[in-house]
Amino acid sequence: MLTSYGWTEALDRDFAPFAREGLTPARVVIQHRARFVLMGEGGEFSAETAGRFLHNASTTGLPVVGDWVAVDRQAGEGVSTIHAVMPRSSQFVRKAAGVVDKPQVVAANFDVVLLTTGLDTDFNLRRIERYLTAAWGTGAQPVVVLTKADLVDDVAEKVAQVEAVALGAPVLALSAPTGQGLKALRAFLTPGTTAVMLGMSGVGKSTLVNALAGEARQAVGEVRATDGRGRHTTTHRELVLLPGGALILDTPGMRELGLWDPGEANAQTFEDIEALARECRFRDCGHVAEPGCAVQAALKSGELSVERLESYRKLGREGAFIERKEDPAAAIAHRKLWANRAKTERRRRRAEEEG
Repeated sequence: MLTSYGWTEALDRDFAPFAREGLTPARVVIQHRARFVLMGEGGEFSAETAGRFLHNASTTGLPVVGDWVAVDRQAGEGVSTIHAVMPRSSQFVRKAAGVVDKPQVVAANFDVVLLTTGLDTDFNLRRIERYLTAAWGTGAQPVVVLTKADLVDDVAEKVAQVEAVALGAPVLALSAPTGQGLKALRAFLTPGTTAVMLGMSGVGKSTLVNALAGEARQAVGEVRATDGRGRHTTTHRELVLLPGGALILDTPGMRELGLWDPGEANAQTFEDIEALARECRFRDCGHVAEPGCAVQAALKSGELSVERLESYRKLGREGAFIERKEDPAAAIAHRKLWANRAKTERRRRRAEEEG
């Protein structure tokens, strides 16, 4: 049973210390606040976190769907207890909802990230760039899934637009109700592979999970005709075993994705701009008005759009803000950088006025 859910010989070796303590391995398949449904040898069972573990664990160290955990399993209808979370091979971390800036782990131990967005009124390139940055930060392979291909006429044009910003990520257009494109998607869902599905509400994630599973595993809600947005039909995170042997982790739709420490992932999403920046005359070029700026040259030639550059800057500012909050030295370096840029700009303006 455990091998069907991704258990390997390497995990078995890593679990040895827990086994000596009398604990058993299991994978989190459903998460309901503080209560979990686990898959272990013999099938599903309920569990909750041990009090000591809950007290000592960090915010990002608590169990989430996809985690492998060490459990004190109770016989019968008793509630088992989670004592530890095994190291993760990948994780999706976002900024938790609310006014307090803190990270929240949404899913763990997946190989593929299916970034799902609708081709209808929900279509938004800037949002796709944001989700791509989050996906690259997980360490898994992102795949952009464009749903509702049966509802629009310009599918090829929109696919081309996404391919222009989704550098390094395959782009698939499909329709779950008609089956269009599902074969291409299944090529990424090989036996033993775990995929996590991310996207806004109303983009068709639950419909797609049902189509892949061959049955109604998730509730499907109505979508407003005015803006294409839907309700949160998926109210919890669940790991679903597909008929072909892959696992897919469905998550509730997000109204807004707050990035947590974009860092290098942002550079990967915008590799085209990063490549241009390496050609700038000055290493600390702000890409605004500095002489010899390759980014500004690309803007003037039409090679780079203003909208993509602004998206790059916006996500970069978010990452820098989080870094400064976490690292005082980074905050000091940031202030010095902008002070130097301001001096350079003042000198340039004086030179122009005097000349």
